[in-house]
Order: sequence, then structure tokens, then C-alpha cells
Amino acid sequence: MSVDLVRIVDSIHRDKNIPKDVLFEGIESALTTAAKKHYPDAEEILVTIDQEKGTISTTADGKVVIPPDFGRIAAQTAKQVIIQKIREAERDSVFDEFDTQRGELITGTVKRFEGGAVTVDLGKERDSLLPRSEQIPGESHHPGERVRAVILDVRKVGQRVKIILSRTHPDFVRRLFELEIPEIADQIISIRALAREAGYRSKVAVTSIDAKVDAVGACVGVRGTRIKNIVDELGGERIDIVRWNESLQVLIPNALQPAEIDEVMLCQLLGRAIVLVREDQLSLAIGRRGQNVRLASKLVGWDIEIMTSEELDELIEKAVAAFTRIEGVDTNLAEKLVEQGILSFDDLSVMEIDDLVNTIEDLNEELAVEIVGRAEVLAEEQADEMPRRKGARPQPSNPPAEPVAELPPAESGEAQEDRSDRPTMDDLFSGGPADGDGVSEESRSDAEIADESGPEDGEFRDLALASEPLTADREVTSAPSDDDQSETEKIVTEAVEAGASLAEVEANPAGEGTHVPPPPPTEPFSTDEAEEREMDMRQP
Repeated sequence: MSVDLVRIVDSIHRDKNIPKDVLFEGIESALTTAAKKHYPDAEEILVTIDQEKGTISTTADGKVVIPPDFGRIAAQTAKQVIIQKIREAERDSVFDEFDTQRGELITGTVKRFEGGAVTVDLGKERDSLLPRSEQIPGESHHPGERVRAVILDVRKVGQRVKIILSRTHPDFVRRLFELEIPEIADQIISIRALAREAGYRSKVAVTSIDAKVDAVGACVGVRGTRIKNIVDELGGERIDIVRWNESLQVLIPNALQPAEIDEVMLCQLLGRAIVLVREDQLSLAIGRRGQNVRLASKLVGWDIEIMTSEELDELIEKAVAAFTRIEGVDTNLAEKLVEQGILSFDDLSVMEIDDLVNTIEDLNEELAVEIVGRAEVLAEEQADEMPRRKGARPQPSNPPAEPVAELPPAESGEAQEDRSDRPTMDDLFSGGPADGDGVSEESRSDAEIADESGPEDGEFRDLALASEPLTADREVTSAPSDDDQSETEKIVTEAVEAGASLAEVEANPAGEGTHVPPPPPTEPFSTDEAEEREMDMRQP
């Protein structure tokens, strides 16, 4: 028994990485609990185990007793206590192991998916979680795939340890650089700053302590072999390697590459840099959806505003004119405020009084407090007025009609005649034509109305007739039957095959074998609309 106990403890120590002292203490505690049930009258029971030989000694009230057979219930209690102690010790061991590895790169195997999150097996039956929010946008994983990530967080949850991984954290790019570039691992090249938008672009600022080693060239590698491995691991994410410089006048243009920068002005009080570029370089410096300037701002740690020289001059004029509205601020003081990069009431309202007094000459503390307080009021008024101004813009109720191109006389007449045949909404609901037609419905005979009617106007005319009172001299027709429709289709087919002209059809009152095709639609026709309607019909 003693030999088996030592061997079992040693095996658990190697498999679970649990110290032997913790295991022996758990076994001693379990045996003590079982012995108290066997000796209910004993006030003090102590169980000790020799860790080298595995022998067990038990004392009850200071007297050595022979370890008895505790029975089934007491043995089951001891078993549960031992299992609980082992689990607690294993949890503490796992937590201590991975808590020291926060931010380190680790490799695991995809095990399963749970609601978008990926469970990654780290070996030794230790699972970690890669949440959807920490996955690179657009990437996908499958079971059995080897995946790299950094340890973002380690938590104790009940009897388990929850390990959170991340592939979107900037440290993930940093660790990949250390893995792929030996100069960074040897600390010859150091990463001074890093900004990242996972799945899109990253900017890395590097510097070298050895003048003979080019920091940017070493990171790129021969024909881009080193950086290509990193880009492949990131799923095609673009990486800009920037040469670090202690001077912001040099670092900011490097961070905004490939745009060409004309001038950089630093506003120390606000931590803002105003970058002037040419008009043709403005969009390139800002980047797609502001991505380039946003990453450059994160990289250097300063707010960056990009504008042209003309925009800056206009902004300065507006700022000077606005500051002079504050009581006690003349043009000279307003220009001094603008020279410090204060270009709006919002900028002025967040300024520290001591900074203003120490920076601007001839400005005392009392006036500075009054100026800042008034700027806060004006900034709130501007914030309240802007939504109302935006919503109060007058919108024309009826937009101006577009000019209609004049047609040749013949075509114009045909178009007017074609439009006059179509009834208006007033005709449908009032029983007569709109004002300005010149001829009333009563003065026109039924035969004239029937002659002018086209095949497309029958439906509207039936609606107008149905709205009128039924009289003896007015005949209301019903919809054609299915047989009439079949006969009409037959007549149309024969007329098209025979190639009958319009005169022949008009001369044949019976309409046998001939048919006048309907006139082309007057509404504009678009193939895009037709394709959209066809796609809508095909959808289930």
C-alpha cells in the first residue's frame, strides 16, 4: 500500500503538474475526515504520511492507533475529498502557469465551435477559448487546424480556468515579428510603436541600435520573404513598416507615408499636430475611410488633422473672428490663442488655466477663467444649434419640373394626341375631362369616344362608366370571357403571320385574321428595371 501510494502521487505530480506536498496534504485531510467518523468520541485526530516511504500513522487524542478499515461510507467520503483537493490544486497550477504567459504567442489545435467562438486545445487536456470578437474579420477555422494566438486573459471560473485567446490584439503582430525576424528576438531591432486595425492594416515603427543594420530592410527580408510569412498568418492584412524617430516633425511624415507632407505644426497644449498637404495628396494622406491618418495618430500618440494651406487660412480667420466675440478678448489676444493651436470654442473650453497663463503673455488668471467659462457656454450653444439648423433647412415641397425637350412638329402632335386619349384621375372620378380640354363629355357622342379609344384605355373607361348612373341609352359591358380571350389570341397570331397592314385591319370591321398591335408604351423603359423584376419573379 505504501509503495503504491508513493507511485500514484508521483504519477499525478508528473501528469497534472501538481506539487507532491499539495497531494499528500489532500490525502491526509481526507483520511482525517474518515477517521473522525470512525472515532466519533475522539476530540483530536491527526493523520500523517511519510512522503518517502508512504507509511500512514494515525493518532487519536495523542495515542497512536492502528489505521482501521473505515468501511464503504468513510472510504467514499475520503475519495471525494481527495478528488476535490486534486481539482483545486490542478486549477491553481494551470492558472499560475498561463497567468505568467499573458501576451505571449501560443499554438493550439481547433477542437470545436460554440456559437461562433472557437475552442482551442492547448495540449494536456487544457482548452482555451477564441471568441468571435477576437478573431480576424473574414477568417474561418476548421476542426484539426493549427492556429496561433496570444493569451489575452486568464480567469478562475468555479473549478476551472478560462483561458481567452486573441488574434486581433496588437501584441499578436508584435509576437509574429519576434518569431519571424531574428534581429528583433536578439533585440538588435526594437518595435517602438504599433497600431493595428485587425484584418485591414497595421503600422509598425521600428528602430535599430546597430548603425550597420537597416531596421526596415531587415523586417522586410530578401524579396519580402520575412514580411510575407507574417502577412500570410494575418490573412492578407497589410503592414506598413515605419522608421522610428524621436522628433515628431520626422515621425509623423513617416507614419503618413506614402503621402507627401509639406509641413507639420505641433500644438503642444492640445497634443495635436496639424499636417499641411497639397490638394492632390489630401485623400492619400487621409486614407480610405480615414484609416491612414487614424493609424498614424495611434502610432505617434498625437491627434493629427490633415488639411490644405487654404483650409488652414480659412479656419484661422474664422477662429480669430469667433474669439473676438468673447468679452475681454481683442484681436491681438485672439491671434495669440490661434498661434497655440486653439481653433474653436471646444478647444478653448478644455484648456487648463495654468497652461494658458504660463504660455500666453499679458494674460492673467482672472481673465483666463472668464475666457474659458465663456467659451464653454458658446461651445454648448453651438452644439445645441447645429442639429436644429440641420433639420430646419427648408425643403421644396414640389421640386421644379425638368425641362422637356421639344419634338418635331409631327412627332409632337402625335405625342399630344396620344396623351389626350388617356383619361386623367379627374376624368375617372368626376365623369368628365380636366379643365382646359375645351370639349365636354356631353357634347361628344358615344361613337366618337369609341373610335378614339385604344386597347389600353378600355379598363379605365369601364371604371368611368361604372361610376355613372345606369341609363337606358348607356350600355355597360362586362369583362370578356375565357373563350373570347382565346379567340382574340388566335386572331392576333394570324394577323402577325399574315403581315396585315393598318389600313387592311381598319377596312375589315369583323377583324377576322387581322389585329392592330398595341401602341408602344409611353413610359420610359429600362433594362435594369426589367432584370430586377425578372429576378424578383424567380425568387421563391
